[in-house]
Amino acid sequence: MLRIFRGERCVTPLPSPFQSRLVLNAGYLWLSVFARSREEMELWWSLTLLLSLISVGRCQKPHKRFEYKFSFKGPYLAQKDNQVPFWHYSGNAIASEESVRITPSLRSQKGQIWTKNPTNFEWWEVEFVFRVTGRGRIGADGLALWFTDKPGGEGPVFGSTDKWNGLGVFFDSFDNDNKRNNPYVMAMVNDGTKVYDHEHDGLSQQLGGCLRDFRNKPFPVRAKVEYYHNVFTLMIHSGMTNNEKDYEICMRAENVHLPPSGHFGVSAATGGLADDHDVLKFLVSSLRSPEEMALLQVNQEEEEKFRQEFQEYQEKTKKARDEYIAQNPDHEKKDEEYESWEQRELRQIYLGQSQIHEVIRQLHMKMDEIIGRQERTLGLVSAVHTGMGGGQVAPAGGQVPPPPPPALPGDTIRRHEVDSILNNQRDIVQTARDIKSFVTEIHQKSNQLLGNNQKPQGTVQPVGYDLHVTLNEMKEGLNIVKRDLGNANQRLAQGGGGACPSISCVSTTVFMVFMVLQVVLLIGYIMYRDSKEAQAKKFY
Repeated sequence: MLRIFRGERCVTPLPSPFQSRLVLNAGYLWLSVFARSREEMELWWSLTLLLSLISVGRCQKPHKRFEYKFSFKGPYLAQKDNQVPFWHYSGNAIASEESVRITPSLRSQKGQIWTKNPTNFEWWEVEFVFRVTGRGRIGADGLALWFTDKPGGEGPVFGSTDKWNGLGVFFDSFDNDNKRNNPYVMAMVNDGTKVYDHEHDGLSQQLGGCLRDFRNKPFPVRAKVEYYHNVFTLMIHSGMTNNEKDYEICMRAENVHLPPSGHFGVSAATGGLADDHDVLKFLVSSLRSPEEMALLQVNQEEEEKFRQEFQEYQEKTKKARDEYIAQNPDHEKKDEEYESWEQRELRQIYLGQSQIHEVIRQLHMKMDEIIGRQERTLGLVSAVHTGMGGGQVAPAGGQVPPPPPPALPGDTIRRHEVDSILNNQRDIVQTARDIKSFVTEIHQKSNQLLGNNQKPQGTVQPVGYDLHVTLNEMKEGLNIVKRDLGNANQRLAQGGGGACPSISCVSTTVFMVFMVLQVVLLIGYIMYRDSKEAQAKKFY
């Protein structure tokens, strides 16, 4: 039993009833025999009051500290990666924002959740809030709260391993021994050698327990487990009221020895019958006696003293260094300059922007070069069109060649000249066919590009000449070439010509090279422009 003073518990046990009665009888006997005066009676009562105050002074409430690394509660219990901070769960356990479902209401399910790190305190208190719900009048198998030297795995004891070293608090739902004593709450301490007795629900191995129904309650069921100075206390909240402090003591045991450091855990299991086992809160607080707190306070004072001595030593060292530099200015060394993380980040941003600017400048230069080549190609094509229309083709130097000498009177056309004219005619016809096929292909690609340009794109402006103007100019030039070739073919077919004028015309090979070059440049420019537009859209 506990000594109570103003609602505070004390770990000092009360004397037995026989000892108390013996002390009181001795006091009354002393008063009746020896206390002859009023002063002696007052002395007796003063001594009694002093002893009571000394006994009360020994009853001091332990200091509680919430340990968040060994606790969890909603909301936002599970993170985005479905993990519970500082905990790991396995088996059929499912973590949500409000609770951890250790096992769902399915048959033969096992789940568990354990702390990742061991405790660094010896005495502790756990507030355990849970729900056990099921459709049937009888459920199975039950829920367990653990404190062991190492995390357990999947096993036969309420979903965890057997032969554990530490404490197990069992909320047993199913009556295995047919004694009609379930649901039952019990505690069991194991040193790593005992095997849990399933057939008799571990009644012969229990540290203590109580008969409490914790299934299908209107409010969450609460359990408070305290371990302080080798005294183990278990209190249960029935879940019938919404008052969080409505606890009833279930059991208390002294001389309980648990590992000084261990892992907390919760496990559950289902069998032929099934229940939902949900844990809403698991709150752990470390308990420290006033003596331990005073020792911690002394340690903090010593730490503050050492910190102050270290600061004084730093100041003394700095003063000696300044005096040495003042006496020996030649040996003064400049401190190395180290850039801060803000300066390093700004420098990296500046270098990245400089590289982007340089790449853009090079792209502009390439674009200007492509545009210049395209203009020169268009000029050459226009010159070819003009020469085939009856004029003269200006060479690369810009000088017009001298006119051909006039034909001599009476000079007639010869056989090799006729063959030459026929060969030229065949070449012109073949060239016209090739040009027609090129025109058709260019027309198809132009329609495809125009269709793509009509789709919604970014707000980046086109670079260089407008694509529509360039394509129209090419179409017009090719139409002129086609018309001129048709006229020349008609004149040759009529046979009314003399000798071909000796005009410096562009050969078929040069013309085809120019046309292929122009088409390649046009396609390259279009592809380059599309890639530029795609890159420019990334900035919007």
